[in-house]
Amino acid sequence: MQRVLKSTGGDRLCLSAEQMDRLKDEGNKYFQAGDIDKAIDCYTKAIKVCKDKKVLAVIHRNRSACYLKKENYSNAASDATKAIDVDAADIKALYRRCQALEKLGKLDMAFKDVQRCATLEPKNKTFLETLRRLGAEIQTKLKTTFSTDSRVQNMFEILLDDEVDKDKKEKAANNLVVLSREEAGAERIFENNGVPLLLNMIEKGKPEMILAAIRTLSGMCTGHKARAMAIVHMVGVDKLCSIMAVDNEEIALATCNLFQCIYDSFTGGDKREFGKEEAVVLDVSKDLKAILLSLLEMVGSKKVSGHGRDQALNLLSKNVPRKDKRNTDNSRSLFTIDHGLKKILKVCGQVPELPDQLPLTENTQLIASVLLNKIYDDLKCDPERDNFRDICDQYIKSKIDPNDMDKTIHAINTISGLLQGPFDVGNALVGHQGIMEMMVALCGSEREVDQMVAVEALIHSSSKMSRASFIITNGVSLLKEIYKKTKNEKIKIRALVGLCKLGSAGGDDYSMRQFAEGSTEKLAKQCRKWLCNPQIDTKTRKWAIEGLAYLTNDADVKDDFVEDEPSKDKTILYSVACTLVNCTNSYDKKEIIPELVQLAKFSKQHVPEQHPKDKKDFIEKRVKRLLKAGVTSALAVMVKADNSILTDQTKEMLARVFLALSEDPKDRGTIVAQGGGKALIPLALEGTDVGKVKASHAIAKIAAISNPEIAFPGERVYEVIRPLVSLLSTDRDGIQNFEALRGLTNLAGFSEKLRVKIVKEKALPEIENYMFEEHDEIRQAATECMCNLVTCKEVQERYMEDGNDKLKLLVLLCGEDDESLQIAAAGAVAMLTAAQKKLCAKVTLVTAQWLEILQRLCLHPNPHIAHRGIVTVFNMLNSDDTELAKKLIESELLEILSVIGKADDNPKRQDAINAARTCLVKAMDLGLIKPFTCPS
Repeated sequence: MQRVLKSTGGDRLCLSAEQMDRLKDEGNKYFQAGDIDKAIDCYTKAIKVCKDKKVLAVIHRNRSACYLKKENYSNAASDATKAIDVDAADIKALYRRCQALEKLGKLDMAFKDVQRCATLEPKNKTFLETLRRLGAEIQTKLKTTFSTDSRVQNMFEILLDDEVDKDKKEKAANNLVVLSREEAGAERIFENNGVPLLLNMIEKGKPEMILAAIRTLSGMCTGHKARAMAIVHMVGVDKLCSIMAVDNEEIALATCNLFQCIYDSFTGGDKREFGKEEAVVLDVSKDLKAILLSLLEMVGSKKVSGHGRDQALNLLSKNVPRKDKRNTDNSRSLFTIDHGLKKILKVCGQVPELPDQLPLTENTQLIASVLLNKIYDDLKCDPERDNFRDICDQYIKSKIDPNDMDKTIHAINTISGLLQGPFDVGNALVGHQGIMEMMVALCGSEREVDQMVAVEALIHSSSKMSRASFIITNGVSLLKEIYKKTKNEKIKIRALVGLCKLGSAGGDDYSMRQFAEGSTEKLAKQCRKWLCNPQIDTKTRKWAIEGLAYLTNDADVKDDFVEDEPSKDKTILYSVACTLVNCTNSYDKKEIIPELVQLAKFSKQHVPEQHPKDKKDFIEKRVKRLLKAGVTSALAVMVKADNSILTDQTKEMLARVFLALSEDPKDRGTIVAQGGGKALIPLALEGTDVGKVKASHAIAKIAAISNPEIAFPGERVYEVIRPLVSLLSTDRDGIQNFEALRGLTNLAGFSEKLRVKIVKEKALPEIENYMFEEHDEIRQAATECMCNLVTCKEVQERYMEDGNDKLKLLVLLCGEDDESLQIAAAGAVAMLTAAQKKLCAKVTLVTAQWLEILQRLCLHPNPHIAHRGIVTVFNMLNSDDTELAKKLIESELLEILSVIGKADDNPKRQDAINAARTCLVKAMDLGLIKPFTCPS
């Protein structure tokens, strides 16, 4: 008996060759079919098993063609090179490498390859044309390069020559900035010793020269990681910080923009592939850390101007907290707390009226408070928050000194800053023993600066009712005394705002009025006098709007206020937003249950009372007055404000106001006309969760009844879909679900692109879910939305899938008694059966009642429903299914169609009559019925 030997290595080689051939052939087929990804996959696998150099060269050449199609030009050139290494005369590989190199901008190398191709095939028109075109492009590039080089040199000569007149220098500076914003221009400046020359311009010390140099550096750093890194090392972070520290707002802002360009390039702004050069620009972490430490150093330095400090704080506010909370890395915030929290607190505690203080602008301390709030919000867990609070606590304790009043008021002012930022932290500090008493005591100090700081602190700390009660008991008389006797306007306005806030401590609870009847209106009149007086300084007017923000909790003040014109100062956004929220009553209110009210009265507990002017009709009148005054335009301007001022809380308040304004459908046209539709989109995409929901709800109200082209012009209409889809979540209220469905219905009926966008945002499962809803209006809205979506091919495919009840639900909804629901469902069935003939047969399988439902539709007294039913019958007759057509004609449908078709023309029912006649003609064409003829 012979033994069977195991296979040898030769057999294995044979198998791998067969496998390689199969993979290569499959790759060729996929390439011809246009499935490039699968072709690349097959060629890559074939390369791994191929041992024959010549075959391997062919596969590399083929994969190069795939990479060209995918626009991956680096890989295309690499694969073509591997093929050329085996066969230097491989004309296909040469031409493919030429194409890839051209796209990579390496024109001289591409020219050499196509020149070789033209030598091998001198009569090939494609090669000759490419050769001519590349030659021309190289010549043009050389001319541009040399001309750009000379222009750069010429501009620097003008800028650095002290004898050249100012106009010429200004023109040269502008040209240099424009040139730096183009990639080729930025590269020429860099290569022509541009950075040292720009530093030379900065050293001249003239503001216009410094500005031009900084703006040029910004252009050079934008979107180019390697160049940005080189510039940072050549100029130095300390040098850039010293430029931003100068007392010139324009220079500080320009340097801030330069830092932002550098940061964006380092952290993802540069999307290009570097290949081997990546190693040179890989690690930017040290530079980012150096920038962060330098900015934190600027925050607490006396050498830095107010404008420079503002921009340092703005950069920290924009780049330290996470932009997306799904990103778990909050290390930048933790680093900032460890190395810079005390420096930020130092800024908050500055009292400009005292000697030896940091230089500040009017907005510095507010920006610092916003930064503190953003950092605190970025913390993920209790230990991190406890660390933040402990550092703040230690800082305040270290500053309170009974023997040094200046240090003590610094601590009190720091608490004010925290109360305007992370309120919970500030509120906890106010609760420490002796702090509130110290504030009240300082109000009675003889020094005006003590009074001013103490009054501000009382204003900020009285947000909680318990704190307000303490101050009302212990400090109101002091505030009144200060208000009446002081001649210092700054203290007077703060004392007034303190009284305003205390007067509104009960919110809109009419029974919790803190002052006598009419007192709040008097306070409001004084605030309005200050606000409307252009002679008074800006900061005092800001405090006036702050006072009104509190007083407008009182309905009497709301009614008076809506008669006045709004302020245009963007730095008082939060206060203005608060005021408008109060005037429109768009804050959250607890539902009052009558039974519980009776129970509370019986047990002698406090029962909140509504002010008579906070009833619905008064609120509606106030909203109408605000709309008439053009409040929507003001809101649209506020939405465009800088992010350092427009906080998430302010965005939420603006969203609440928009929602209140859009309550009446008649007012929505006014909102759209004044730019409200466009302004709502950013509010729906960014901010607090509550704010995004409110803005999305307002968008839904507008989208439901407006022409999308007018309400959300241009590409903005596509941004509306996501906020609307977010309202379909089961966590949202029924009214929000309903309004969102109506908005989507209107958009879906507008264009195919919008329908596709709705499908891509994964709205279909939610819409289908609401078609099962017990609430009649929501179910109808969902069905109407689906009716408008079924013309989309992807939706039709979902209905054609087996194993679901989607079509069954539509057919059963056609049998409901609600006419609006029937119109929507029958319309959807009619369009689906017209678009997909396979669905005609599927209708008969989903439910045994299909024929009865179809007959009821055709006989319906509502002509719109009857028309849809008859169109569905025609679709079935036209579906190429002889058995189905026969079944329809053998049923009572023939008699129904005959009666409708023979009816006299009637404008109200003409569509249904015409459709019935078309069905009868189709049945005759199919030979299922014969025309009736009278004997001669």
